[in-house]
Amino acid sequence: MLDKSLQEQTALDKSLQEQTAKVASKDDFPINWVDRITLFLSHTIKYLIPVIVLVMMYEIFMRYIMEKPTMWVNELCLWLAGICYLVGGIYATRLRSHIRIVMLYDYVERPTQRIFDVISTIIIVTFATAVIYGGWEDAQRSFINWERFATYWDPPIPATMKPLTLICVFLIALQTVNNLIIDWKNPKQKQYDPAKDLE
Repeated sequence: MLDKSLQEQTALDKSLQEQTAKVASKDDFPINWVDRITLFLSHTIKYLIPVIVLVMMYEIFMRYIMEKPTMWVNELCLWLAGICYLVGGIYATRLRSHIRIVMLYDYVERPTQRIFDVISTIIIVTFATAVIYGGWEDAQRSFINWERFATYWDPPIPATMKPLTLICVFLIALQTVNNLIIDWKNPKQKQYDPAKDLE
């Protein structure tokens, strides 16, 4: 009986994996220390999403049933969603699922694709360096002074989000370099196949 239950669960898991492969990016890339950081952060932060939902449900209950709206729910949800958004950028970089213009990329040979990859990596690293350099003093000042949001609830959103933005931008740049190294030996692949949209 236990074996039958285990077999049914395995069949269900396989079915779900096949469905997910059709609608989401497959995460079958090699994993090294950079990827482990990305996966740890993203798989930890994803649990904030149900927290946001529960907090919003609480606000709906308090506002429309109890007629006692809260002052803190909106700001808490903005704070948590901002964290999810920033860390989500790192995970999207790992999956190579950021928006990419593939009209030209798909139709050139692999050596030329590598040149495009190097150029895009240089642009991302340059952008990340500029953001970190330009935002360092402000993020440091906000964190040291524990800058608050200047509202009734007054959470330390700037004190946490400014440094977190710089950390995430750095990790996106690091993940981009990591992707370039991992993908360097890969054969030519089409990034976008319109036929998959019809499935």
